[in-house]
Amino acid sequence: MASSAEPVVRDARHDDVVAICRFGEAHVRPHYAPLIGAAAADEQVRRWWNETHVAAAVAGGLVVVAEVDGHVVGVGQRGRRGADHVVYKLYVHPRHRGRGLGPRLLDVLTGQLPSDADRLYIEHFVGNERAGAFYEREGFTVERIEPSPTGDPRLGVVWRARPLAASAQTPGRA
Repeated sequence: MASSAEPVVRDARHDDVVAICRFGEAHVRPHYAPLIGAAAADEQVRRWWNETHVAAAVAGGLVVVAEVDGHVVGVGQRGRRGADHVVYKLYVHPRHRGRGLGPRLLDVLTGQLPSDADRLYIEHFVGNERAGAFYEREGFTVERIEPSPTGDPRLGVVWRARPLAASAQTPGRA
């Protein structure tokens, strides 16, 4: 994966589902285990990076991927929580971090929102301070922190929001 090619960000297709799941299996566990513990990291992969869940999100047009030379190097997934638009996944391969790929994935996800969307939410674990710093740089401010039902403070969920300018969404942009 040592290509110098610029990553292409595009809508995920059905034939990307297995690669997206493998990306999650390869990168989510090692990223999260030191932050939230191995058991919680494994649960994240089991629950959110399985073929059933990923295929449904892809079929719904909610997932974008970044790829280089046919390899997935980034994944973004949006969804809804009630009336709110939420980014639920935003992951970049460790070798591609710090090159603007995270903001590109966010821009594409934002561009897919309906023109009347006025806010975008994002959530992350309290223990994921790197994500918190990234989202802060991207204009997301903390709205609330939900404690974990397990009592483990690292597993609390930080909810952040960023206001959207009406002109920021470009339907169909990918």
